[in-house]
Amino acid sequence: MSAIEYDAELDARGLFCPEPVMMLHNRINDVQPGGVLRVVATDPSTTRDIPRFCQFLGHELVHQAESDDLFIYLIRRGE
Repeated sequence: MSAIEYDAELDARGLFCPEPVMMLHNRINDVQPGGVLRVVATDPSTTRDIPRFCQFLGHELVHQAESDDLFIYLIRRGE
């Protein structure tokens, strides 16, 4: 699989629930509709919270991965 391009990034490493999702809520607005935001977090609760955030607010979770203690998400902003 080739690397997925993204338009902006949110570094939420070291933050705990609910901070990563609160920051995501603000940061996604900086991305144009259809654009992709990359989120990097260390809080395991993001594996539950970020997919729900996308589902409820109409964004597409393009990719989700875990590497060591990092959780990486690529989110395509909805309309």
